[in-house]
Amino acid sequence: MKTMSLSRLSLAAVSLALLAASCTPDLHGPEPKAGDADFYRTVAIGGNYMAGYQDGALYMKGQRLSIPALLAEQFKLVGGGPFSQVLMPDNSGLGLNSKPWESWFITASHLGNKTDCKGVTSLSPLKAQVSLTAATPYLSGLAGNSIQDFVVPYATIADYFNPSFGDPFSPTGNKNPYYNRIASTPGSSTMYSDAKNQNATFITAWVGMEDIFNYAASGGTNGTIPSPATFSMYLDSLLQGLTANGAKGVIANIPDFRNFPYYTLVAWDNANITQGQADTLNDAYAGLDNIHFAAGRNGFVIDDPSSSTGLRQLHAGEYITLSVPLDSMKCNKYGLLVNTINDRYALDSTEVYEIDYAISQYNSIIAQKAAQYNLAFVDMYSYFTSVKAGIKWNGTDLNELFVTGGFFSLDGYHPNQKGYSLIANKFLEAICSKYNSVIPTINCMDCDGVKFP
Repeated sequence: MKTMSLSRLSLAAVSLALLAASCTPDLHGPEPKAGDADFYRTVAIGGNYMAGYQDGALYMKGQRLSIPALLAEQFKLVGGGPFSQVLMPDNSGLGLNSKPWESWFITASHLGNKTDCKGVTSLSPLKAQVSLTAATPYLSGLAGNSIQDFVVPYATIADYFNPSFGDPFSPTGNKNPYYNRIASTPGSSTMYSDAKNQNATFITAWVGMEDIFNYAASGGTNGTIPSPATFSMYLDSLLQGLTANGAKGVIANIPDFRNFPYYTLVAWDNANITQGQADTLNDAYAGLDNIHFAAGRNGFVIDDPSSSTGLRQLHAGEYITLSVPLDSMKCNKYGLLVNTINDRYALDSTEVYEIDYAISQYNSIIAQKAAQYNLAFVDMYSYFTSVKAGIKWNGTDLNELFVTGGFFSLDGYHPNQKGYSLIANKFLEAICSKYNSVIPTINCMDCDGVKFP
């Protein structure tokens, strides 16, 4: 792929392609030292963010430049040992499709020209569906390997302790294809047991994200969020086991969902219509007191099982996910007249409350457990708020804007490689503060941002 001319890119987008991570120390800085921690045998455990999942998929380069892999390179400067991963076979990767009725799997997204329903051609994220047969090379297990990277996309904290989570992928059984590939004994071992058996001297953990965001990404239709008490019980078991032999470590908390373009790009009131269009819609919904349109911006109409009519308009403080069929909204009056927006594409006020409550409670628990087990604590809730407001790195402005903001990948939820490298630096900052370590920050020259054709 060639790089677009500077006239076609914002500064942030250009910088995304140029600013990337080299994991080499600043030769003019202080001498690296381990401080009060032992980095010789490190183990990582977590979900999507720790795996380097991005652009809607797990792929080789994303794994090689994931948070724990980047940290492991820096740890080598202070006595860190090997950090082995089970990598995907290529950079097309394999992602779980949020619309499994279309296909179970998809490739990683890339930017390309797409013609929408109005005949307008523009750059847009493009991905391909992957059949079960075509997914076979990505599903092959590598049991028995000695690895230190126990990160599994979409794994909830309960999954860490579930032997069945290592079963082969099945549309009628285990619908997660990722742990089976790395399980020491598929169907018997667990993420927790595999990680514990490494007898780590240092652990890197980021847990709880999937417990909340598997629910949020589905518009609140994918199960329920585990209670804070349940989360606390599992987290205590996890940390107690992994630190039983004196291991130090670092753990991160959970960001606000409002800091992800996946939940904010499509505004709840983006139905911008004329008075004539409003009159037509009001006639169509005559007799429904909870639906009314006027000239200007209006809330879209959504399915709502709790409403007496089964539908209503969105209001301020509610959200539409980026998985909503955008072409149908543009051309087929989806969310206005022909079809109301399916519940799986919207977060209503009740679901928003549940998500906010869970994040608040989980974050309190994570902070408490970090103190209890003497772990460094990374405040990702605050950091992602800073990203949304705008941050600078090496003189470049970065923010949460979709495609051009410089931080997020093409799925609107996961960071790109540059974003992950900046998050890894926040982990280093917390580690150095907690353990009196001196570890150079990451300036990743190999990390990609959003690539433009």
